[in-house]
Amino acid sequence: MRQVPETDRAPAGAAVADDPKTIDPEGVDWLRVHPDYVKVRIFGVLIGAVVWLIITSIPLVLRSTGVWGGYPEWLAWLLPGLALLWSLIDLFVTNRRVRAIGYAERDDDLLVRQGILFKKVLVVPYGRMQYVDVQMGPVDRAFGLCKVQLHTAASDVTATIPGVTADEGARLREQLSARGEARLAGL
Repeated sequence: MRQVPETDRAPAGAAVADDPKTIDPEGVDWLRVHPDYVKVRIFGVLIGAVVWLIITSIPLVLRSTGVWGGYPEWLAWLLPGLALLWSLIDLFVTNRRVRAIGYAERDDDLLVRQGILFKKVLVVPYGRMQYVDVQMGPVDRAFGLCKVQLHTAASDVTATIPGVTADEGARLREQLSARGEARLAGL
């Protein structure tokens, strides 16, 4: 293993050119989503956990009432246990998952990144943008956040920046739309 001298190390979160574990472009200053987006994601995980616990508990209830007894009791307990375990793991990684989301505006394109295990960096040229959509769900609205979606000329490609403030979402909508129109007019 190669030792890197302290003076040659990049700051935390910066991409290193010879690091094979990063797909981030060099020299990009990533903007992070708002820290309150963690609360929005936790709320979503908790709602999902309740739904999955209800669904996976149906065999347990049916077995307990004697309606359905064709399988072992441990299996009836295993399903809600797995749902609970999955939800706890999801809660545990939510903060890190939100910190992995970032976006950067460059001269010719917009970069959007996300993912911990499966990393994704999406480059959207301004000239390929069809329209910019800003959405606020009820939970987002409670925290003053929104989600910005960029729709491109390719019908299956959309870039999503969740968890930005309403002011930042409006700014992004106007600025990205203006840049897209300017680049499209230049084609």
